[in-house]
Amino acid sequence: MAGSLQLMNLKKEKDVLIAASLLSADVLNMATSIDSLGGEEDWLHLDIMDGHFVPNLSYGPSLLKALRKKYPESFIDVHIMVEPAEDFVDMFLDEQPSALTIHLEATSHIHRVLQKIKKAGCFAGVSISPGTSPELLCPILNMVDIVLIMSVNPGYGGQSFIPEVLEKVKFLAQYRSLSKDNFLIEMDGGLGPHNIAEVVAKGCDVVVAGNAIFGQSNPREVIKIMRSKVAERSV
Repeated sequence: MAGSLQLMNLKKEKDVLIAASLLSADVLNMATSIDSLGGEEDWLHLDIMDGHFVPNLSYGPSLLKALRKKYPESFIDVHIMVEPAEDFVDMFLDEQPSALTIHLEATSHIHRVLQKIKKAGCFAGVSISPGTSPELLCPILNMVDIVLIMSVNPGYGGQSFIPEVLEKVKFLAQYRSLSKDNFLIEMDGGLGPHNIAEVVAKGCDVVVAGNAIFGQSNPREVIKIMRSKVAERSV
């Protein structure tokens, strides 16, 4: 069974975990995009969108199945932006994601859905959009492995970072310290070398970046630069 403490131990080995968002990869050359990372990434991040909960359509369980087959040892972080979340969970769990994150706003049965994910032996994540208060997460923080804070309005890559969300990270980091819960704090949206150090300083453990990585000529080098920015600030 996947457990929060196990995930926290992964984080202790590095200042920050970097998840490369495949939403910005070359859809016709996905493997080439992934291979361009040179193994420098910690996680592969896969966004699933239904055109209903968010105004965009992207991917499905067949891509996850293909990724798991080609990259059996990779940590595949799947974020489903779909509604209702409970109608989609099984089809993705069948394809062996490492972590499966659902939106608090996308289900009336958040506790039940998270239980199902955990029972399947998968790390369970919950996400909130920029307009949702982090206090609403408190009743379930003891049962999640990942809290994903969206720092743009979900639906599209390449958007600008919303700085107000940093207060959510600060709140969650303080809550975790007091409660002794073991969830990781993840952030996605408008992140890259220019602001990674700031979000990590606030308490973020996992940084998702798409366009900032795959939009450059040397994705592997970008990830190395992101790590160096965090290391420089921590000195």
